[in-house]
Amino acid sequence: MTTNDRYLAHGPRVGIRHFTGADRDEFTALARQSAELHRPWLFPPAEDAAYDAYLLRLREPEREGFLICELADGRIAGYLTVNNIVHGAFRCGAIGYGAFAHAAGRGLMSEGVRLVLHHAFGEMGLHRLEVNVQPANERSIALVKRAGFRLEGFSPDFLFIDGAWRDHERWAITAEMVAGETV
Repeated sequence: MTTNDRYLAHGPRVGIRHFTGADRDEFTALARQSAELHRPWLFPPAEDAAYDAYLLRLREPEREGFLICELADGRIAGYLTVNNIVHGAFRCGAIGYGAFAHAAGRGLMSEGVRLVLHHAFGEMGLHRLEVNVQPANERSIALVKRAGFRLEGFSPDFLFIDGAWRDHERWAITAEMVAGETV
């Protein structure tokens, strides 16, 4: 299997591909190892049953999930999901993502996000992607800024995370904002 066969798209260091059942052990182990990095922002599935339920949700038509993998060894560096996909005149989705501890701070997520943006605006036929980020999550805000998202607003008490309703900044990007760019 060549790199081009394995991945939906790839850049210099990472490729993106869909989640599979075979990824359960690696993904859940990385989620457990990265718990300190993720808290209090996100809670990826860290146990087998939670991963299996997550994988089932990603098969729903309004969702699509991507693993961001290092090309050198195929190891999962992070993940990105497109949720609440609406077609028709709206052609929009909301993304969520996370890096794993071994990959954090190495630019792999930036490359992976750009690959997913091109895939979403090309193959998936979307026009707009939004991401909601808690204001104190500086790393996540830096990631969306690097990817070219624009700040569009503030949503108080937007998402129920870690036992409380959390405020979020709303960031968005459109197909025109990345047209002609390469990864």
